[in-house]
Amino acid sequence: MSHPPIGHPYIILPTVDSTNNYAMRQIQAGLANHGATWFALEQTAGKGQRGKSWLTTPNLNIMLSAVVTPRLLATRQFWLSATVALACYDFYKKYAGDETRIKWPNDVYWRDRKAGGILIENVFRGADWLYAVVGIGININQVVFDPALPNPVSLKQITGRDFDAAELGRELCQCLENRYQQLQAGGIETIMQEYRQVLYKLHQPVTLKKGSISFETTITGVSENGRLQTKDTMEREFDFGEVEMIIR
Repeated sequence: MSHPPIGHPYIILPTVDSTNNYAMRQIQAGLANHGATWFALEQTAGKGQRGKSWLTTPNLNIMLSAVVTPRLLATRQFWLSATVALACYDFYKKYAGDETRIKWPNDVYWRDRKAGGILIENVFRGADWLYAVVGIGININQVVFDPALPNPVSLKQITGRDFDAAELGRELCQCLENRYQQLQAGGIETIMQEYRQVLYKLHQPVTLKKGSISFETTITGVSENGRLQTKDTMEREFDFGEVEMIIR
């Protein structure tokens, strides 16, 4: 059974609480198939990682959610996460250039600044991974940000140009489709290799914070199940949410 590509249909919503919530409601109502993508001109309650809110000014940025039926074991969630992160990297690098990176686990960075983020929410039945809602927010035309955000950047700030965010959203869907096809064809080794190569701060010293303790270490890679690998006096691995990188 062949799937429609990601971004088909591509539906533009004038306003929504969050595209991920909207996509989840469509799944629960039995109205969402693989590939269906919703792009919002405005989000009133956007969601970021670990319960953080993601607020943006209307009409300026990419805020979309795509429905995927993963055909992967539920233990392989990081494979999809790395695939999506690499697709966002492909897309952003085309406009922002070679200083684009992926910050573990799946933020899009340019130099030391955050250009976008990914939030994947899943639907399981027992051990079966039925659906993934791939939510992506990427800063495109916004130049004034909430001062509470530590280090945002947009394509307009990088390039000095204005873009049609909804059109770029379609382009992003094509990047997602290309990488998703690669994953489905068994290309996870290549995906992981490329993901590691463009990792933010790879082989560089960083400050990580675990609980109330900060420590210096060097990022050496990411394991196939998504653990951050570091080396200082010893080699260690950390789960997502266990450590936070301090960016000065």
